Amino acid sequence: MSAEKNIALSEAADGNRKNTEQRPELLCPAGSPAAFDAAIEAGADAIYFGGSAFNARINAKNFTPDDIKAAIGRAHAYGVKVYMAANTLIYDRELRDYLDMVKAAYLDGVDAFIVADLGAASMLKRHIPDIELHASTQLSGHNIAAARRLADAGFSRMVCAREMSATDLREFTKHSPIEAEVFVHGALCVCHSGQCLFSSLVGKRSGNRGECAQPCRLPYKTGGRGEYPLSLKDLCLAEHITELIGMGVASFKIEGRMKSPEYVRDVTSIWRRLIDENRNANRDEMAELAYIFSRGGFTDGYYKGEIGHAMMGVRSESNKQNSRELEPFEGITRKISVDFDVKIKRGEPLTLTVSPLGVTVLGDIPENAITAPIDVTTVERALGKLGGTPFELGKINIDLDGGLMVPISKLNALRRSAVEAVISASQTKRSLPDREPDEDMPQGARTSGRTAVFYNPQSITERAREYFDVIYTPLELYDGKTNGVILPAVIFDSERESVRVMLRVAKERGAAHALVGNIGHLDLVLEAGLIPHGDIRLNVSNNYSMREVEKLGFSDVIVSPELTLPRIRDIGGNRGAVVYGRIPLMVTEKCVGKEIADCSACGGGQVYLRDRKNISFPVFREWQHRSIIFNSVPFFMADRQNELVRAGISLCHFIFSDESAAEIDEIIYCYESGKPSDKPIRRMN
Repeated sequence: MSAEKNIALSEAADGNRKNTEQRPELLCPAGSPAAFDAAIEAGADAIYFGGSAFNARINAKNFTPDDIKAAIGRAHAYGVKVYMAANTLIYDRELRDYLDMVKAAYLDGVDAFIVADLGAASMLKRHIPDIELHASTQLSGHNIAAARRLADAGFSRMVCAREMSATDLREFTKHSPIEAEVFVHGALCVCHSGQCLFSSLVGKRSGNRGECAQPCRLPYKTGGRGEYPLSLKDLCLAEHITELIGMGVASFKIEGRMKSPEYVRDVTSIWRRLIDENRNANRDEMAELAYIFSRGGFTDGYYKGEIGHAMMGVRSESNKQNSRELEPFEGITRKISVDFDVKIKRGEPLTLTVSPLGVTVLGDIPENAITAPIDVTTVERALGKLGGTPFELGKINIDLDGGLMVPISKLNALRRSAVEAVISASQTKRSLPDREPDEDMPQGARTSGRTAVFYNPQSITERAREYFDVIYTPLELYDGKTNGVILPAVIFDSERESVRVMLRVAKERGAAHALVGNIGHLDLVLEAGLIPHGDIRLNVSNNYSMREVEKLGFSDVIVSPELTLPRIRDIGGNRGAVVYGRIPLMVTEKCVGKEIADCSACGGGQVYLRDRKNISFPVFREWQHRSIIFNSVPFFMADRQNELVRAGISLCHFIFSDESAAEIDEIIYCYESGKPSDKPIRRMN
């Protein structure tokens, strides 16, 4: 669809909306065709949905290929854009199915695709050069440097981390080369998006694959302030709308693809009104939003930089009852007002022009009337029968020569032809390149070696210093006694200068290597003159993503711990794998340690999260008072190293969290001798 027609359709869809360059897009969720229609009804500018595979809400009802085609037609008729969530990690043997799914949706007219896998994005750009890509929040973008890398990778928009403050968002929108899409309403994951492995490694349902079992919403045994130390209230930034508009945020995003059509309709309606009136929500509107759905109220703690216990919340039975009692959604009633200009002239074809869309259709040439000539009232009545279509008749201008006869069937056919032409004009006509491009695979030569992260530098033994080629310790704790640092998982723009200084000091003290888990942190390491190595947080899961991180300059990469040994074997390049250690399950902006203990215990690494089965998960304090939650048991493969060899794993990575010095030496001995462990462990499959 041309830009002019798209604007005309959008204006026609709701003549009461303000049409200013400053107005952000209102982007609404649809987990089902009914929710999709509810978003249209309530005034969404754009709707995002998922297909039957490869989306981060795979347990929603989602859309079949036929549903997708029909939904796009409805949305475009109303001037509403459609974005497809294709935002899971992709394994090598799934890439062809993933590409075929996106190609089909692209040809059907999807306006943009939300993608979470750098490799998948590269493949899509290569096969569909004109595709519009939005970087999913699962890509963990939280600073300007990430946006620059994403722009280079072909993305036009970044879905910003929900944890970004107003200060960081303002800086981002000022300097980012791509658009900012910001979550303004809906559920909050306690873990930074794209960094959660809790559901995957503990519950065998991967959040990165759209199957999250929501362990953050479960009760835990704590000595702290409550049973739900991971459950956050829902986000609502409705009291900050004018500030967000002033920043230049391109898209206001409502979360909720697992929510009902009634939720989508009612929440969207309120946000539509507030954006159109360019104002913040008042107390009554906030109460109305909370009535529809909330977990003990809302939070704007991240946005305001007020991160504390007040952010925690669980859903009450009364609120669940409120949601059940919302007025049922029964379909789209909203109409697009159109004007008709009709010409019925002697010796000329019937002509119907639809405004403001500029579509003209022609009919048969009218005949001279023998008895009763057609009149203006009859023409108006026949052409005004627009029930069952998205349109309603506004003004009609009829230029009719006298003494002509036109059968009602011909007028009905003219009307149907006009409706079809208008809908067709709103659809995007696309094609794909005739020839599929050649693919190149990772080029990095595979190396052997042993690397380790020690979250507690004091636990490093002499034996460990001899055994490992590279030892990483947290950057903020670096003391010059190892040759590597691990960067913090999160570095907002407001924290960038502090990290730059720490890296410079680490380099001066002898650090040569840096373990990096975010593409937005890479430039800091290169600037400091350190060798960058990719951490598990890059979520490398296929050859395409391995190739992309190689291009960025990483010398090697530790692939995702969610991969099985055969899937690791499929990946080329200089990649390694975690062969020992408790995997970090969550990185939280909110200090979990403070919810279940006091600051001294949290800072001393003596905090444990205990689930309903009394299984303990160590909680460590991260830089800037964030938290890392580790798995209850470590990967252990000392007695199965032959399996690692068969999978082509020669770069072996170890993670040490709460182990004592004696335990560390015992683990090294096990790997040197092939001795099994006598403690609870987890295997690589």
